[in-house]
Amino acid sequence: MKELRFLIARIDRIGDVVLSTPLPREIKKNFPNSFITVLVKNYTRDIYLNNPNVDQILTYDNQDGSEKPFWMLVKEIKNLNFTHAFMLLPQERLNYIIFFSGIPNRIGVGHKLYQFLTLTKYVNRKKYNPLRHEADYCLDMLRKIGIDVSDNKPEIFLSNEEKNTAEVLRKKFLNKYSRIIGINVSSGNSAPNLEIGEYKKLILLLVKENKYQIAILDKDVPGIIDNIESVIYLNRDNELRSSIINISTLDLVISNSTGPMHIAASLKIPTLSFFCPLTACSPKLWGPLGNKSEIILPSETYCATQCPKDPKKCDYSKEGGLRAEYIFDRLNNFIKSLNWE
Repeated sequence: MKELRFLIARIDRIGDVVLSTPLPREIKKNFPNSFITVLVKNYTRDIYLNNPNVDQILTYDNQDGSEKPFWMLVKEIKNLNFTHAFMLLPQERLNYIIFFSGIPNRIGVGHKLYQFLTLTKYVNRKKYNPLRHEADYCLDMLRKIGIDVSDNKPEIFLSNEEKNTAEVLRKKFLNKYSRIIGINVSSGNSAPNLEIGEYKKLILLLVKENKYQIAILDKDVPGIIDNIESVIYLNRDNELRSSIINISTLDLVISNSTGPMHIAASLKIPTLSFFCPLTACSPKLWGPLGNKSEIILPSETYCATQCPKDPKKCDYSKEGGLRAEYIFDRLNNFIKSLNWE
């Protein structure tokens, strides 16, 4: 039997790449001797470091974020003699790169004209009906070629050395406290997010309680929450792998629907997350997987009466939205369920 060689291409954001991590595992369960390569952007490649199910990591772009030349990528991919390619993001340039690389079995998402022209097979989400998780939609590509799928949980792997580093860092971060709560206040504008002023109120409520070490997870810290007394800033100007190691030291992560939430979930760290019920932003589609989680939504009437229907503009700030005091109460109830004491 010819060796099966799979290419998994996910050239978008951190959260999306995290949710692609079930694919190599599920392929290896069915074909343990197969060769698996992932194609990602440079800034997300750290998500796949130390993954035992991945044999090779290729990057779509250069270190500075500029795209690699078209034919350079074609040659790089063609030389690896892949039998199958999965394109988890519908993107015309990538589709033609994969086509000219000579990979015989190519699967994409949706049914675009460029897929038709290149005889690329596809999986169709049928306008998210029925609504399932993004990780499960990604796994439809494996189902398309008859691969059995048993688990859609994402995973990130730390080396033994990284685990030892995390243990040392946790002791340092804890200081006088028994638990560390991480808060990520920013997002890539792909989902609604809590107003920054409400984040600050929530942080101050937690600091005043004097029970937990509060850690800000953002790489670029907004000025309004910078230099708050007794708060630590774990990931300021950090590279992604260092941020992942730092997140692994936490007991809980608070955020909207964003990359750090998915990183935490893949590391089995509890999360408290802000979501809206709009289909494209729904927790059923984008919620954390594989960990203990608490989802906080605005009031049932909020989207109908207040929401601008644009995730880049929604901040839950209008009547029926989300306030720091309400989140603080929900957080304390969630912590009780975690049996920290």
